[in-house]
Amino acid sequence: MTGAVIPYDTKRRREVITPEGIALTFVVASRAARFGAFILDYLILTFGAVALTFLIAWVAGGLRALDGAATSGAAEFLGVSWTLAWFLAWNGYFIAFELGPRGATPGKRAAGIRVAARAAPGEGAARLTAEAVIARNLLRDIEFFMPVILLMSAPTGQTGAAGVAGALWFLGFMLFPFFNRDALRAGDVVAGTWVVEAPRPKLPQALSTAVGARGTSDVTGARYRFGDDDLAVYGEHELQTLERVLRDGNPAALASVHAAICRKIGWHPGAGDERAFLEAYYAQLRARLEGGMRFGRRKADKFSN
Repeated sequence: MTGAVIPYDTKRRREVITPEGIALTFVVASRAARFGAFILDYLILTFGAVALTFLIAWVAGGLRALDGAATSGAAEFLGVSWTLAWFLAWNGYFIAFELGPRGATPGKRAAGIRVAARAAPGEGAARLTAEAVIARNLLRDIEFFMPVILLMSAPTGQTGAAGVAGALWFLGFMLFPFFNRDALRAGDVVAGTWVVEAPRPKLPQALSTAVGARGTSDVTGARYRFGDDDLAVYGEHELQTLERVLRDGNPAALASVHAAICRKIGWHPGAGDERAFLEAYYAQLRARLEGGMRFGRRKADKFSN
């Protein structure tokens, strides 16, 4: 008996609706990609910890000339410094990178995935906030670090209550992503996030330097030039959304975004030339935002001044 073969990403494809009514498609990252990204990030942290350990050992070696309370106090200070540095690196590494514009650590970037906000059903697309990133990463200590400590602290040669507790704890959190369709870990559930594939293709440079920048349609010959008031209504978030829509090239999404922008800026160009209109608007909006950033002015989204 044979059945239809479903492409690997079909089951992981999700569609969300933005507040402007634009349908955006995301592909939930596979469990293998997430595990591989975590291993790579952990290796980076481990190599960093080893380098720090050698550095502290080298400093401690220079203290051997001292004796008495001075040596004891300095050694204790170095030990505390190592522990504090590891704690800050373990938590700060993930938080700092995921709060960045790419929403991904080096491991996630290598795996082609990123963190995104997971909107509740019926609420449309959501924004990834600092609170969500911090929450999902602080939960990692409970999911991974604490059970590993329990396992390592189990008595040698016997399981021990701590070892059993740590094993069950670790096993429960490790298997958690296999019991939900979005491969969410406990930190994702608490923070309202998920990890999705981050498409690598980008819009061609010609979009901003040739046709799009000139604002001239190859289809109708119409010339689209937007004033500051037309471009000031949107920011970086909307620019990224527009880039995604142009990259996907879905006709329905192009028409929807075209209508939304026209309503916002009060234009009535008619139908049939949506892509040329959006390419011109994208190119000129990007040029305006990049020009503002060169002078230290950033507009994160349409709600920013």
